[in-house]
Amino acid sequence: MRVVIQRVSRASVTIDEKVVGKINKGYMVLVGVTHEDDQATVDRIVKKMISLRIFEDENGKTNLSLQAVNGELLIVSQFTLYADTSHGNRPGFTNAAKPDHANALYEYFVEKCKEQVEVVQTGQFGADMAVELVNDGPFTIILE
Repeated sequence: MRVVIQRVSRASVTIDEKVVGKINKGYMVLVGVTHEDDQATVDRIVKKMISLRIFEDENGKTNLSLQAVNGELLIVSQFTLYADTSHGNRPGFTNAAKPDHANALYEYFVEKCKEQVEVVQTGQFGADMAVELVNDGPFTIILE
């Protein structure tokens, strides 16, 4: 599993000109699933992501977690995180999990996040989405 976390002041995802997910301060999260991933992988990644202390405290130090700042989550599936560009100029996606497996783990990822974070918004698995965000910092972290 590969997860790209961007600390944002706001973010949204639009499908067919309709906003389907929108958050304020929190994380915009892109989630990519590969063949070997399972629920234990998701559990580990979600625990790490929720525990990250990348929000500033009263002294300007990155010392606070998402929960400490009542942050929100916008979670978007992103199979292209497993693009293979080692041969030629056209990326291959054989490292990305098949849609059934990827969607099941994506949905599990969302549910695990909802257990710990009050506001969790999502895109739509497999849809053509337009994502907008204001990266705060910018601050971007990749978890694998």
